[in-house]
Amino acid sequence: MARNTGPVCRMCRREQAKLFLKGEKCFTNCTLDRRPTPPGVARPQRGKPSEYQIRLREKQKLRRMTMMTERPFARMMEKAAKTPGKTAESLMRSLETRLDSVVRRLGFATSLAAARQLVLHGSIRLNGRGINIPSHHVKVGDVVSLNPKLKDNAAIKLSLEFAEKKATRPAFLEFKAEDLSGKLLREPSREEASFPVNDQLVVEYYSR
Repeated sequence: MARNTGPVCRMCRREQAKLFLKGEKCFTNCTLDRRPTPPGVARPQRGKPSEYQIRLREKQKLRRMTMMTERPFARMMEKAAKTPGKTAESLMRSLETRLDSVVRRLGFATSLAAARQLVLHGSIRLNGRGINIPSHHVKVGDVVSLNPKLKDNAAIKLSLEFAEKKATRPAFLEFKAEDLSGKLLREPSREEASFPVNDQLVVEYYSR
């Protein structure tokens, strides 16, 4: 499946849940609040959804939240299945330690799309070196920092203010406001994940 380039609010309506793809707007002016029906559907679906449909929708919800296409998402699921321990926990841990996700949780961006843009434009540094790969996995002890040239950037300041008000930084990240950097202190737990989905249903979808 190709990357979506259309209105992202349609995806929230399709999944009937807030996917928080547009940052602050999802809290203040959410389209789902005004148009709660799925796109192209005049009335709610009758009847009970099948077990397959329930698992498919949960998988699609998580995939869209992380802005991943099907193939890399399936590869990450396969890798999580081979990791010792619970597959669902391994999957969520991998998603939370992606560079774009860490950038968002640190407060440098209000949405995952904005975080990906910062990384792709070379505005993020990992252990002092520039990096432009949003899917890169941050390891325990790694330091993620912002390019000093963006310290006075208006968008960055608004994002940091938003992080202080709405999105509490997780305990597994140590944030230093003086040099706009953060350090991954430990692997995140399932309870600290920022994706509100039933991860077990996602695992069951790929285990069928």
